[in-house]
Amino acid sequence: GQFSYSAIEDVQLLSWENAPKYCLQLTIPGGTVLLQAANSYLRDQWFHSLQWKKKIYKYKKVLSNPSRWEVVLKEIRTLVDMALTSPLQDDSINQAPLEIVSKLLSEVKPLPPDLFVAIAPLLENNHPPPDLCEFFCKHCRERPRSMVVIEVFTPVVQRILKHNMDFGKCPRLRLFTQEYILALNELNAGMEVVKKFIQSMHGPTGHCPHPRVLPNLVAVCLAAIYSCYEEFINSRDNSPSLKEIRNGCQQPCDRKPTLPLRLLHPSPDLVSQEATLSEARLKSVVVASSEIHVEVERTSTAKPALTASAGNDSEPNLIDCLMVSPACSTMSIELGPQADRTLGCYVEILKLLSDYDDWRPSLASLLQPIPFPKEALAHEKFTKELKYVIQRFAEDPRQEVHSCLLSVRAGKDGWFQLYSPGGVACDDDGELFASMVHILMGSCYKTKKFLLSLAENKLGPCMLLALRGNQTMVEILCLMLEYNIIDNNDTQLQIISTLESTDVGKRMYEQLCDRQRELKELQRKGGPTRLTLPSKSTDADLARLLSSGSFGNLENLSLAFTNVTSACAEHLIKLPSLKQLNLWSTQFGDAGLRLLSEHLTMLQVLNLCETPVTDAGLLALSSMKSLCSLNMNSTKLSADTYEDLKAKLPNLKEVDVRYTEAW
Repeated sequence: GQFSYSAIEDVQLLSWENAPKYCLQLTIPGGTVLLQAANSYLRDQWFHSLQWKKKIYKYKKVLSNPSRWEVVLKEIRTLVDMALTSPLQDDSINQAPLEIVSKLLSEVKPLPPDLFVAIAPLLENNHPPPDLCEFFCKHCRERPRSMVVIEVFTPVVQRILKHNMDFGKCPRLRLFTQEYILALNELNAGMEVVKKFIQSMHGPTGHCPHPRVLPNLVAVCLAAIYSCYEEFINSRDNSPSLKEIRNGCQQPCDRKPTLPLRLLHPSPDLVSQEATLSEARLKSVVVASSEIHVEVERTSTAKPALTASAGNDSEPNLIDCLMVSPACSTMSIELGPQADRTLGCYVEILKLLSDYDDWRPSLASLLQPIPFPKEALAHEKFTKELKYVIQRFAEDPRQEVHSCLLSVRAGKDGWFQLYSPGGVACDDDGELFASMVHILMGSCYKTKKFLLSLAENKLGPCMLLALRGNQTMVEILCLMLEYNIIDNNDTQLQIISTLESTDVGKRMYEQLCDRQRELKELQRKGGPTRLTLPSKSTDADLARLLSSGSFGNLENLSLAFTNVTSACAEHLIKLPSLKQLNLWSTQFGDAGLRLLSEHLTMLQVLNLCETPVTDAGLLALSSMKSLCSLNMNSTKLSADTYEDLKAKLPNLKEVDVRYTEAW
């Protein structure tokens, strides 16, 4: 008969203890040759298994009462060699020597470094047991310059970072990796050694071949940074809350501190007197422990909006808690020497990770929820060092990267709010804020919603930067006027005065006025009701055509088989009567769809057949409640997005989803 390898592989699933029974009962179609091969294979494996169990029992008995370390080392080396050369495919074989050494740790101390060198070959392909991990952590802390750290621990940590799937199930592995990196930082070269280690984990090419390395490194960094503030976090219930600090620590505190904390309460009268002085006199509140000193400096400046919210009984959100308050302008946290070195090391690692182009999208996604404690965000040194990472996100042209600057969901603050003027992390005059706005406006965030949020929360900083000649902010103010974002006449006049105060602002405002005059002419009643552009027409051709007369009556526009892109959306949204739009086989994408969905709410028929739109843009159509006919044939529409659109568009009657995932 034919020899079947797959059948032999199935035989491997049989347990070794029951091998003789299965050999007798084995009946696999394929002939006598297959049966003999299977029997021979199982007998050999069963024999090796019995021999291995016998030797393990012998070594455990010999090593249970170690007398001389020379004998112990010899036996351990022999056992490791047996595990490496054994033909058995069983994880317990490699774990047996590690468990024996782990047991020796609890009985005999200290163990010689040669013992770890002996088990090093096994550690390259196997995770160390928890007790052994704990001992490795202690060794890294007490003897960071030991050669064992470099020669033995390095391949172990490399394997952990490459193959670990969940540090939550193996917290000691995470702690061991954390202590190993700190041990590298204690060497003479310091961060240079850590940098070379990160480079070795990424690899020499432009793309890291191990997808688990980045998430594991970020998890280690987050845990290490959290540990720097852990003592203060644990004492949070016995120290003034952020709300109390926000209100000037004027509320009585009935809690009895369990840690040696000292809090100096100022009198309310003194605070009110200080608010009237022309020169700010500083008072301080010091909360001290063995590792952390928190200094809260009071100034005489206060923001009316924050004053009103300070009396609110509801707990403010994270960024609002840390913003400037009537009695607290800055909160500076000073860490102990060891915590400070740990913080510096792991923030530097985050900066190194952000330098790799292939890692930056995943890193931005992992950091988007701001996974740091409030104490870290209140620490000036931490936010100042982390600013480099945020700057790298703001400079990346990929939308999947810079979109992570915004909040992860509505109602929650993101890095954009944290590093914008008025945020706790802002330490400049708004340069980073302008950079973030520029990259967001340059991709697909030139929308009413984004402009409205800037007008409500950051209009002052935008006007100040525009007054200093920042071109991005000048463009923002012009768009606010063009899209009628600002309702208040006085605010509109103030924006116009700001624009006219600089050369670049004056020029862009004049262009805006010209566009508004053209818009009035374009929207004036008259002109055709139907219009079809010739094939291969471009965005410039469409703009030139629409500027040639009045199109206030245009209801049906066909751009099918032209070369228009999402850029033409800025002209399409100016057509007040448009009800039918044909974009078949154009390069119109997601950014254009977002803009159309905000302005052309009365659109009834839309043809997107063979366009490069994706779910990201198609989801925006859910706000166009007047849509009756929608053609998404041959697009990247998914089934989930299709179901979502059907649920949110009640008037939708005709839909074409052929040649899509939803078909």
